[in-house]
Amino acid sequence: MDKLKPLPPEALYRTCEADLLPFRTTETLEPFSGFFGQERAIEAMEFGIGMRRPGYNLFVMGNPHTGRFSFAMESLRNIAKKERNKPKDWCYLNNLSDSRYPLALEFPAGKAGQFRKDIGRMIEAVLTELPAAFENPGYQRQKSRIERDFNRRYEQAIDDVERRARDHSIALYRDAGSIGFTPVADGQAMDEAAFSQLPEEVRDNFGHAISELEDYLNDSLTELPKWRREAAEQLRRLDRETAHHAVSPLIQTLKEKYANISGVPEYLTRLEVTLVRNSGDIVGEDSPLETKTDAARRSYMEESYGVNLLVDNGKTKGSPVVHESHPNYENLFGRIEYNSEMGAMVTNFTLIRPGALHRANGGYLVLEAEKLLEQPYVYGALKRALKAHEIRIENPVSEYTGISTITLSPQPIPLNVKVVLIGGRDMYYLLQELDQDFEKMFRVVVDFDEDVERRPASIRNYARLMKTLADEEGLAPLTRRAVARLVEHSSRLAEDQELLSAHIGELVDLLCEADYKRVKSGDELINDHHVEMALDAKEKRTGRLAQKILDSILNETVLIDSDGDAVGKCNGLTVLQVGDVAFGTPARITATVHPGTKGIIDIEREVTLGQPIHSKGVLILSGYLGHKYTQDFPLTLSASIALEQSYGYVDGDSASLAEICTLISALTHIPIRQQYAITGSINQYGEVQAIGGVNEKIEGFFKLCTTRGLNGHQGAVIPKANVRNLMLKKEVMDAVRDGQFHIYAVETVDQCLEILTGRNAGHLKDDGTFTQRSVNHAVTKRLREIAKAKA
Repeated sequence: MDKLKPLPPEALYRTCEADLLPFRTTETLEPFSGFFGQERAIEAMEFGIGMRRPGYNLFVMGNPHTGRFSFAMESLRNIAKKERNKPKDWCYLNNLSDSRYPLALEFPAGKAGQFRKDIGRMIEAVLTELPAAFENPGYQRQKSRIERDFNRRYEQAIDDVERRARDHSIALYRDAGSIGFTPVADGQAMDEAAFSQLPEEVRDNFGHAISELEDYLNDSLTELPKWRREAAEQLRRLDRETAHHAVSPLIQTLKEKYANISGVPEYLTRLEVTLVRNSGDIVGEDSPLETKTDAARRSYMEESYGVNLLVDNGKTKGSPVVHESHPNYENLFGRIEYNSEMGAMVTNFTLIRPGALHRANGGYLVLEAEKLLEQPYVYGALKRALKAHEIRIENPVSEYTGISTITLSPQPIPLNVKVVLIGGRDMYYLLQELDQDFEKMFRVVVDFDEDVERRPASIRNYARLMKTLADEEGLAPLTRRAVARLVEHSSRLAEDQELLSAHIGELVDLLCEADYKRVKSGDELINDHHVEMALDAKEKRTGRLAQKILDSILNETVLIDSDGDAVGKCNGLTVLQVGDVAFGTPARITATVHPGTKGIIDIEREVTLGQPIHSKGVLILSGYLGHKYTQDFPLTLSASIALEQSYGYVDGDSASLAEICTLISALTHIPIRQQYAITGSINQYGEVQAIGGVNEKIEGFFKLCTTRGLNGHQGAVIPKANVRNLMLKKEVMDAVRDGQFHIYAVETVDQCLEILTGRNAGHLKDDGTFTQRSVNHAVTKRLREIAKAKA
């Protein structure tokens, strides 16, 4: 087997050639319009918006800081402003039959506001015209005539009784609304003393006559209630006719103006009837409003007959695009407000308030999935609204509290809206798994790419994007070298030489920090030096924990060797993620082997610190040993593997390459060179597989070696599949170029063993044995010895 050579410096970093940037500064570039590298998402968004069938709502899926929210809002606004079907206006009116159920009326855009003004003017006119109509002399004459007719009939009946009483020498008198009779002598009514002096026969005659007169009076006034009812009915008819003549022209004008709007003429007809019927209450003498001021009368009329303009799209251009940043129940579906009157909570149709669904009706509603699911009752209510295609304003808590209050039940409003949810991939798959309705209601997935292929065209677009972001943030233009450095850093963020990161948020932060360094330096343009300063400053700000770990290795609190040989010990490479900061640090892996049948014991798993993927990696070691070395005898051994001085949870299988090499060293007593650190996972056939965080891992070990002093022999071993992920820092590149640090890319365990041990790994001969004095031969020999010892 040929000796594996370290990677050349040009394989460790992909520079951005200046030839790909045909400009001196970004000032001369055209602004970038659209969204960087999101062709798939743009196509999905166009489909979702264009598909008008129910259930084709959208879920914009991607990680934060990739511009997914700006992408969704701008895409929707660009399309919405071109749509010609303007959304409708909506208003609530008092239900004149039952005020607990307000009526919803739909108007063309801009008409509802005009209708509210017209109704307001009509109310003002009614408050002026009605009192004037009832104060009109013609009305007063007719009212007086009705009252005179009633009084005349009454007086005629009384006069008839009075004439008959005079025939019997009896006088009729009225006292406090009552009618009585008294005997008369010599033209004077007799008092009780005079009456008692009369003979008994005369007194009896008078008594009999008075009794007859009373009966006659009663007979004469039998019709009085009827006369009173007839007079009252005539007065009511007069009032209605008077009110009708005053109100009808006002209502008729509105009917003609809004004749083509469904439901309005019918409502105006009921309004006219109600105003005529209640005209006496509005201006009559017995009205409880008579003591109120004009303002109070006007308020009463507004609360009874006004218009609650819920949604006014008069100034909306195209379709509305509404983003609700706090999607609680009331903000989304609207609410009914209350006033406190004499300790009681009262409400009416004018206190109905709209929600985001009302404002977005006929257009698009944008919600953040995480915030939506934080709010109680909201997600279920949103699904019900989308299924029923209507918006109901309800109190979601009332059915759970058991407390029933007098409230309103407004008429539902038809709903026609596209909902756009924005969330992470985890949220999408969680909803897909737990909610059977989710897939039916959000059929369009807009998957937001995090990486863009690094091609000359995309690099030029990336430069235009930087110009646009710098202009938006008020930053100085960038030089060509600054753009090239940012392109290289973007590939590092993407962890791939062939990709660029689409995390726009991180790019904006970096540009702002680089511009800050430019201002401090007194330069006019942002150059690569400022970008480098910004990256170094950020690393320094967030590097406290990494420095603490490095110090603990240097002072030998944590035992890590970077030189010499050792049996059963190896330097693995790990990545620690703390918040948004990731850094690499070496970790010692040790293994011990002795005869027994326990197999390979993962100490991390035994103490429940090893997470499932790490434990899987260790279990694969047994499969590899059995397949590679013990085809003709049983694999019998007891071994233990540990990640030393690790006191937290360990996950990932990137240590399995280092673990198998350490295990083989412990098994064969062949020492491992401590000048190398290893990362990579393996499968059961000994093939080395790719891992994550390769740049941070290499740089973590390099920093330790640099601090202790490079000796020209140190290096890192990584999977060959990870070579395309290398975007190492300049100091690592310089050390490799000077021959002070080496990076090897391996495909098999055997290649790694040769680097670590300096011995030939050996190959399998035709007779099923490995070549003499090779590492693999030593492994087979030792495993056979352990199997015999156990037997």
